[in-house]
Amino acid sequence: MKSKPVLFAAIAAVALSACCGAPVKNVHPEWTYNTVVYEVNVRQFSPEGTFKGVEAQLPRLKDLGVDILWLMPINEIGTEGRKGTLGSYYAISDYKAVNPEFGTMQDFEDLLAAAHEQGFRVILDWVANQTAPDNVWMTEKPADFYERDSLGNAIWEYDWTDTRSLNYENKEVWYAQEDAMRFWLDKGVDGFRCDAAGEMPSETWQYLVPALRRAYPEIYLLAEAEKPEFTADTMFDATYAWEMHHIENAIGNGPANKDGVKTAAELREYLEKDAVNTPASAFRLAFTSNHDENSWNGTEFERLGDAWKVMEVLNFTLPKTQPLIYTGQEIGLDRRLEFFEKDPISDWTSNEYTAFYKSLVELKHSNPALAAGERGGKVKWIETGDPDVLAFSRKVCGNKVTVYANLSAEPSEPIKGESLPAWGYKIIEK
Repeated sequence: MKSKPVLFAAIAAVALSACCGAPVKNVHPEWTYNTVVYEVNVRQFSPEGTFKGVEAQLPRLKDLGVDILWLMPINEIGTEGRKGTLGSYYAISDYKAVNPEFGTMQDFEDLLAAAHEQGFRVILDWVANQTAPDNVWMTEKPADFYERDSLGNAIWEYDWTDTRSLNYENKEVWYAQEDAMRFWLDKGVDGFRCDAAGEMPSETWQYLVPALRRAYPEIYLLAEAEKPEFTADTMFDATYAWEMHHIENAIGNGPANKDGVKTAAELREYLEKDAVNTPASAFRLAFTSNHDENSWNGTEFERLGDAWKVMEVLNFTLPKTQPLIYTGQEIGLDRRLEFFEKDPISDWTSNEYTAFYKSLVELKHSNPALAAGERGGKVKWIETGDPDVLAFSRKVCGNKVTVYANLSAEPSEPIKGESLPAWGYKIIEK
């Protein structure tokens, strides 16, 4: 079943190239260019909080239109130093075992098969920077697999007291990570979201990414990092657009806004800088929320206030962007989800938020100008005379999208005779 979407995408690419003249060389797997990522918080996704609970909702996600299902870490969680009752997803005790809280390995394989059958790609959250203190490697591997203090105690970073830091000066750790990642790729997963990738030496990823791609050329790799070297054509498909996210937060008018006051001009300045500092082929993961933002910094409504919708429009339409939807955003979830305890979403009834996200996903899929990376249309800025309006167009092969985004709490008239409300937007397709 997995070959059909790839074949369809390849045919579409040939047609697109034909209409534009010389074909555009692909840097990424063909299937990745117009995709939308959906982050699945398995623990909170259903009252059961299991793989079966996610599998039951695949038809709903299919109707939403998302393409890549990013499962937050599914691995077994350590018990030593565990935070809360259930522990952190990011304190792993065994890279090759599933968290029994979610079900069995067979349950996971059933979910993976069902997701593929319905046309999804599935990536796993990969936590390579650290493990739980009672990870199997603590006893199975030599002491120098972990960073240690002068007394020989394994250490941790920040307030991650339920973890211990791996020692990436030891290349055997690199090879052990590669082996564990291959375990899941051999089961058929489609790639990884690499947690805290920037905390590790870049050289580690410069080994791991090409090694995995040689064996699994169709995989998708996303780095939770913004290092320029990670955007090279031989490296990750996508990196986080953290700086853009913080600028968007700072423009917004939410009560939890901690980033200070920014303007549309500063957002454009960032985008122009990013265009120079990263290759045209780079994918930049764009989001108004994710598991960290929701649980620790607040919902998109808390951080962005009335600006959340126009910022989401920008995340779906700006150049290079690959948009992310986090668990619950598609129904307008307005609470912070617990991180170490059960806090399930029980009502997934479609509403106006669902319709909004579906319309953006359909736009992303249907218009080639909005493709991420080198296949998308280059940005052409439109001067409106209003410094609070970010306006631009993107065009490729006769497909054009024009966006007017009012990034202020005051109405604007960027188009003669047509008013945009506060935090309003207009999308024009030709």
